[in-house]
Amino acid sequence: MTNYFWQNEDSRPMQPTSADIILRQQLEYSISKYFYEDCDRCIQKLLSSCRWYVTTHANALTLVIECPDQVTNWRVLQKIVPMATLLHKIVSSAKIRVCPPESQGMPFEMRVDELSVYKDWA
Repeated sequence: MTNYFWQNEDSRPMQPTSADIILRQQLEYSISKYFYEDCDRCIQKLLSSCRWYVTTHANALTLVIECPDQVTNWRVLQKIVPMATLLHKIVSSAKIRVCPPESQGMPFEMRVDELSVYKDWA
């Protein structure tokens, strides 16, 4: 009969410590800052009319942009390729999620490593 023992990597993940949480917040803040500073004035103005943030939950870095209305949502979608290009310079594996106003459609999501698919959008 074979005995199996739990290995460390097989055990349940530990709860994040307060240090882990602080480090994650600092990472998200730094990436947000570098991203925003790299944006041109047009994109910066567009972002300032939205609620936007970077999150690293679930081990996937995501730039979330919540649009206040459909017109802003459309403008953000028109700039998603330049924004993805800028984000890709900072982090090679990330996503951008553009959220329309509540109950006015589904969020659009793209990975920054699939920019070649959107080359006609630029």
